Amino acid sequence: MSGTLALLGGAEWTEGVTLDAALAKESSATEVSILPTATAYENPGARVERAERSLGALGLSINVLPVYQRAQAFEPEWAERAASAKWLYLTGGSPMHLRSVLFDTPLWDAVIDAFERGATLVGAGEAASVFCDALPDPRGGAFTVGLDLINTLTVLPRYERWSAETLHRTVSLAPSGLPVVGLDAQTALVRSPGGSWSAEGPGRVAVYVDAHQAEVADLPADLHR
Repeated sequence: MSGTLALLGGAEWTEGVTLDAALAKESSATEVSILPTATAYENPGARVERAERSLGALGLSINVLPVYQRAQAFEPEWAERAASAKWLYLTGGSPMHLRSVLFDTPLWDAVIDAFERGATLVGAGEAASVFCDALPDPRGGAFTVGLDLINTLTVLPRYERWSAETLHRTVSLAPSGLPVVGLDAQTALVRSPGGSWSAEGPGRVAVYVDAHQAEVADLPADLHR
């Protein structure tokens, strides 16, 4: 059985995020393995320091996997460390860079293997959308291909920043029957190992199917068709 999956709308490790405390209560992990790949061009060190403060306050230590370029995702050390993790956390940042680094690599395979063996897996901000096979263009354009952990829904991170026009265009372009989930920053959509979905955090979780509003309870239990 797979582990808990959390898709956070953004602003990971900032005041107001309740996700990590909620996950820590359910997980036996004492260490969180962090992949700051998406922040390669956005001062990843600052993001890691924020993680240390926030997760440290919960009694958790961190294990950073400093993979920023595609060649590093083929190095055995990082795949081995990811495969043995009980809690993996991918930060927000550049979705295109994250996808290009991890796509079809031993490191991404190791992340999936760990999750399928029961590890908690968190995708924050743009990482949440890259987890999906249908990766939305934040400008409201056509969808492209993500990392295909999930193909039964797609995610719009930092939903509070989406204009009505951009949202309408994106929802209209979504494949027929595919749920589109908007996640405000600091707010998460969480899937239990049993397949049920719930919202966690102070903001909105908005669900659209075929351009009509739906509910979190309507989301499919399976990550793949």
